[in-house]
Amino acid sequence: MIRTKNPLVPYLFIAPLILLLLFIFGYPLVRIFEFSFRRIRGIDGPYVGLENYQLILNQPLFQETVLHNLQLLLAVPVIIMLSLVVAVVLYDQVPGWRIYRTIVFIPYILAVPIVAVVLKKFFQFDGPFNEVLRGLGLESFALDWLGSPDIALWTVMTVIIWREVGFGIVLMLARLLTLDEDTLEAAQLDGANWWQRLRFVILPQMSGVIEFYVVVSFITMIAAVFSYVYMISKGGPGTSTMVLELYIFNFLTRNSLPGIASAVSVLLFLVTAVLIFFLFWLRRGARERELA
Repeated sequence: MIRTKNPLVPYLFIAPLILLLLFIFGYPLVRIFEFSFRRIRGIDGPYVGLENYQLILNQPLFQETVLHNLQLLLAVPVIIMLSLVVAVVLYDQVPGWRIYRTIVFIPYILAVPIVAVVLKKFFQFDGPFNEVLRGLGLESFALDWLGSPDIALWTVMTVIIWREVGFGIVLMLARLLTLDEDTLEAAQLDGANWWQRLRFVILPQMSGVIEFYVVVSFITMIAAVFSYVYMISKGGPGTSTMVLELYIFNFLTRNSLPGIASAVSVLLFLVTAVLIFFLFWLRRGARERELA
């Protein structure tokens, strides 16, 4: 084994990989920032300063798109609550818990396009979901889930929740399995019911992983729902399910305006970077609390 007292030697071994990653990810990022200040036609264009940013910030479609992403953020508390409750139920080892644990994680291991295409068929006006409602005599509840501008985005949100909650359950369950069982048993012996144990014993010890998953879910709803929307609705009907990623995609491919697409990409990158910084800040605080 080679030993050295020079602290820089280990970094020399990983320097080629770091340089490669900086080239692969850093160069395109720099170019996107540069493009956002130009009126691109083809592969280049004149410098226009903040004109692209002014155009998108004053555009009604961009404002509507931002509102759609903000609306998707309403799914975050739903995902957190479902993940936590189901994980605690599985942790209590209800009959058949091993089978349930596998079932709830299956949607997450499936590729997003597969989930999107299947559930798109499921929620069509003449699809299985409405047929079941009609069979139960609930004809008035058989809506055009993907064809109505008023409810299409809520339907897409439901699909996202259904898939993403699988990861949350596994994450929460993994943390639960590391808890001190003596504390839970003591609370049960003292007469604490299920909800009291959840509130006063489990939740305080789960704060770190909950904070982590909240930030991850926020990032998902803001910057990682393109596959769902594109495969299910392509932003329609009209623009009722348009999200930032699809907005960028349309301006880049359909409208051939890389400058506009780059400006929106920069804004999306900055928001995501802030959330990631916040995530690291939360994790640092959680580690300090654990060591205290």
